[in-house]
Amino acid sequence: MASGGPVEHGYPHLETVRAAITALYKRLSYDTVRTFATSVLPADVAFCDTDDLYLGAQRVAHELVRHYRLPDARLVVSFREMRHAASVELAAGPEYFVELNDRFRTHRRDIGAALAHEVMHVYLHRLDLSFPGVRDNEILTDTATTYLGAGWLLLDAFREDGASSQKLGYLTPEEFGYVLAKRSLVFGEDPSVWFTSAQAYTAYVKGMELARLDERQPPLTAAGWAGRRRYARDRRHGPSDSPQPGVRYAFSPDGVGRLRVSFPCPTCHQRIRVPVRGRVRARCALCRSVLECDT
Repeated sequence: MASGGPVEHGYPHLETVRAAITALYKRLSYDTVRTFATSVLPADVAFCDTDDLYLGAQRVAHELVRHYRLPDARLVVSFREMRHAASVELAAGPEYFVELNDRFRTHRRDIGAALAHEVMHVYLHRLDLSFPGVRDNEILTDTATTYLGAGWLLLDAFREDGASSQKLGYLTPEEFGYVLAKRSLVFGEDPSVWFTSAQAYTAYVKGMELARLDERQPPLTAAGWAGRRRYARDRRHGPSDSPQPGVRYAFSPDGVGRLRVSFPCPTCHQRIRVPVRGRVRARCALCRSVLECDT
């Protein structure tokens, strides 16, 4: 939790974020991901200053448990002085103990954001889905929280001005915006109408720009002129052991003297391999996206 200190910006964890989206589709399946088409709504996690602190926190936790479809999980929420925003004890269940930073006693509007991350830890724990290392595993948790419909709360908790700042989660604001944008492009949902933070909206717009750029990379037919020209040059040179910086496609022989190109699916980032033979329609086996390619 960044509170008052500098907030990191940009996309330093982008490759891990993309790997996390792929891992979600692989572990959950396309059909299960589609069941999260509707995000947590603001009314479901609203927290008034007049609400009882503990009863209100338990109510919000229950809503998040319901959203993640963990009906037999029971969360017990408490508050204490701590460095991080929150923590959860990942025991065998069905009862899980979540501790929130004492700061949330007076910053109740962000309790939903903190709990969204911690309940996702429980969800991933039950799925037995994790990344090696604390840092990458926390990035997986933030990405899953956002892609499955509760992470807009984490981005909305980002506030920054000349005198102070606050950010929850391990992703940068722009990375949260990127994952939200990827979700929006899949489900046709616009989370920006729920933002109360102007800085969150700005980060979402920047993330959407990068998400749209994923859809304009060669060999996709939507690629721009410069990308297509570079692709044609690389295709003439054929397979290479040292791909150029910023290039996400790669050429390889198919064993019978013909050339294939592999590239990441713009939706789930699973790599797709197609023959180099002009116009090709490819279907991602993982997320079922149909892609128009010019190889």
